[in-house]
Amino acid sequence: MTALKSRIEKSSSAFRSIGEAASELGLETHVLRYWETRFPRDIRPIKREDGRRLFRPQDMDALRAIRILVHERGMTLKGAKTILAEQGIEAVLGGTATLSAALEPVPSPARELQASVALAFAPPDRKARLEEALRELTDIKGRIDAARARRAA
Repeated sequence: MTALKSRIEKSSSAFRSIGEAASELGLETHVLRYWETRFPRDIRPIKREDGRRLFRPQDMDALRAIRILVHERGMTLKGAKTILAEQGIEAVLGGTATLSAALEPVPSPARELQASVALAFAPPDRKARLEEALRELTDIKGRIDAARARRAA
């Protein structure tokens, strides 16, 4: 049954479980639950009697728009909420939403730290690395030779 179930593709108008929605969006289920609490106006899944969520097509559109704003454009949830309220989900999904200067992602210490760590661990140019190592070794050799000359004198 599961092999058959995985081959069946749902229509765009079908309701999706939280697992299906998360898989389709490339997110974790806890992220969808959290966004549901932060965007109650835009995301209102139907909850069955057993507590399971079923995301409607309009909920999926809202989730896609939030993912675009937060994960692709680097906005905060507050900024994404403002854009959705001012310009709407359709504008974000259609690519016509504009970010005002006040809502542009601001540099943060965490993002700067991430960038510096990425730069530190980026694979350096092999030739430059070898030349730097040679300079350091030549400097060390010079110090050792100088210490030996002082000791011999």
